[in-house]
Amino acid sequence: MTHEELTAYLSSRFPAAEISQGKQYVEMTVAASDLHSVAQQLKEAKEAAFDYMVCLSGVDYPDHIKVVYHLESTSLQHLLVLKVKTDGRENPVLDTLSDLWPTAEFHEREVYDLLGVKFNNHPDLRRLFLDDTWGFPLRKDYVDDVHIVSR
Repeated sequence: MTHEELTAYLSSRFPAAEISQGKQYVEMTVAASDLHSVAQQLKEAKEAAFDYMVCLSGVDYPDHIKVVYHLESTSLQHLLVLKVKTDGRENPVLDTLSDLWPTAEFHEREVYDLLGVKFNNHPDLRRLFLDDTWGFPLRKDYVDDVHIVSR
């Protein structure tokens, strides 16, 4: 599917989503409450067939944290960047996508460990790199006098 065809398909299938063509990928932003449902449809719909999660990362903003998923259809040869904002920064929570794409399990643990995003229904949500004495060092407001890390 070309970028234009993918954009048209996504626009018709997900009218509540924000869809745009970035420099390299089609990008779609969905509400946190719709994340799992949209992701499941993207994986299961034969027109989309996003069978592979390439990566997942988190970005800290002043009033929310954004989680970014790079999805690929290996059979149809198209890519999508799926984005979702948390509701605030104090207690960021999203639904896990590890039941859809097993690669999400460790990526979600990394985002939890470094940014503090909790993933509902994750099978093993615990710190991946750091112990519990650390805060969330990729947050822009992170200061840690014990480990001498500051911004």
